[in-house]
Amino acid sequence: MAVPPVSKYVSEFVGTFFLVLTVGCNVLSGQATWGGLSIASVLMVSIYAFGNISGANFNPAVSISLAIARLLGHEAALPLKDMAIYIVVQVLGAISAGIVYTAIFWDSFKLKPAGDFKMWQAGVVEMLYTFMLCFVVLNVALKRKRNDVAPTNQWYGLAIGFVIVAGAYGAGAVSGGCFNPAVAIGIDTSSKGFGYCIIYALWEIAGAILAAILFKVVRPDEFQRDDYTGIIQPARLPQKLISEFIGTYFLVLTVGLNVLAGSKPAALSIAASLMCMIYALGDISGANFNPAVTISIRLTGEISAADAGFYIVSQFIGGVAAAFTYAGIYQGKTFGLGPQKPHGWAEVAVAEIVFTFVLCYVVLCTAVNNLTKSKDMFGLAIGACVIVGGFAIGSVSGGSLNPAVSFGIAAAHVMGNGLFFKALIYTSFELVGGILAAFAHQVTHATESVMMPEGKDDV
Repeated sequence: MAVPPVSKYVSEFVGTFFLVLTVGCNVLSGQATWGGLSIASVLMVSIYAFGNISGANFNPAVSISLAIARLLGHEAALPLKDMAIYIVVQVLGAISAGIVYTAIFWDSFKLKPAGDFKMWQAGVVEMLYTFMLCFVVLNVALKRKRNDVAPTNQWYGLAIGFVIVAGAYGAGAVSGGCFNPAVAIGIDTSSKGFGYCIIYALWEIAGAILAAILFKVVRPDEFQRDDYTGIIQPARLPQKLISEFIGTYFLVLTVGLNVLAGSKPAALSIAASLMCMIYALGDISGANFNPAVTISIRLTGEISAADAGFYIVSQFIGGVAAAFTYAGIYQGKTFGLGPQKPHGWAEVAVAEIVFTFVLCYVVLCTAVNNLTKSKDMFGLAIGACVIVGGFAIGSVSGGSLNPAVSFGIAAAHVMGNGLFFKALIYTSFELVGGILAAFAHQVTHATESVMMPEGKDDV
């Protein structure tokens, strides 16, 4: 059934209105710890409420990214006419929300880089996390769509909404965390000064353009102009390696920005980045983003030795690139690995082995094993392992649980006269955890190898 255009436009207005209203109310009420989760939640529920109506963009950057994808050849993406009207109603919704939250609190706040950060630093994080938001939207809500508004999966709203959690705490400490030109305009017009929103919007649009381009790079088959058959072609190795790079990059970037910001919900933010990128790229590369995970999967025979080696190299490169990015944003400020006082290396060894085991084991059970893998909840389950380990042992070892994270942190810290050998120690612990997870999985899930008699089906 066709949706009337006016329904689409009103949906975009209402969704953007509630998004910006929630942003403003959280900032003005001082919700430093849970504000990001609140904003992510309103985006998520609005996406589920309006996704079948308008596509639930609520963000000019998202609309631009979708329109560029159409220009690049994706027939199901957003037409230019709809993009233009969407942007207008999104901006009107944002300005209206700014007026309302100002009336509620009789106060407003300025849009500007946080603390002592310069505009270029704020602009870089705005571009990167707007890219992440648009890239996740394209991958979870647009892929394999033909003549439909809604995606076929049930987790698209969760994946998109929780990009805000990934960016709100670490990146938000640099720029304020808009990732949306409408949010920037709504905030700026309700404050006593105006001007930064234009600069913010330009950085965010740059992120949107880059997202559309890389979407085509990792999913070139989506842009073939032929009759869609519904047959999914396996991704080729270059697309897999690019996916592993991107996912690991944003995981390590989120780690670094949260640690440098002293974020209290750091583990939640890092977990969200992992979950979102798993949902976005899981069907391309398997979304390992972690050499310990790749080793675990290799030991089950689900990936070839050659591909595993290429994956690990791509993950390490992504982790190091991300670490140099956050170090650059903080103008050389970094942090190192090591036991957190009063703990020592023995406690670090136990902590990293045990909780890397948890992460790798959950990956094998929920995303690999045919007996127990989850169709919809795999990304949430794997991402939640970072919440488990991050809060449980963050005060012991820092909770790396990932050799690519460890290598990235150590590589950037070397610039500040840090010691790289600690990354090798952490990596050895994490690989032990991954190997033990593979062997445990073989024991607990041994029934998968039992062959059914020919002509019989599982019940």
